[in-house]
Amino acid sequence: MNDPISDMLTRIRNAVRARHARTDMPHSRQKVAIAAILKEEGYIGEVTTVEKAGFKYLRVALRYDPEGNSFLSGIERISKPGKRVYSGHKEIPRILGGLGMTIVSTPKGVLSGHDARKAGLGGELVCSVW
Repeated sequence: MNDPISDMLTRIRNAVRARHARTDMPHSRQKVAIAAILKEEGYIGEVTTVEKAGFKYLRVALRYDPEGNSFLSGIERISKPGKRVYSGHKEIPRILGGLGMTIVSTPKGVLSGHDARKAGLGGELVCSVW
């Protein structure tokens, strides 16, 4: 696997489209940080670490409204291994006029685009969520 973050986003996107209650993926600190931001913003439910056969996995519960519509409409990778995308704090994009969000990897850790702008931190644009 060349890009574990893209794998994480694809697993979440596929699970939402298939209307699964949860999805599992290999564990990493950056994935935990991204999942924590998604949970904080209300796109996903609980995030837990599970151990299977000696390997750690990240279990992400997905959220749906009473009609069965997902709180997560779309999730897309911005910076890729072949083409890294960096931005200063003033140029961090606003997704759907502020209805979505950007996740940014900054020197102070992984932050939402709003928090990075507020802290005056730029960095690598990881993904956009709406």
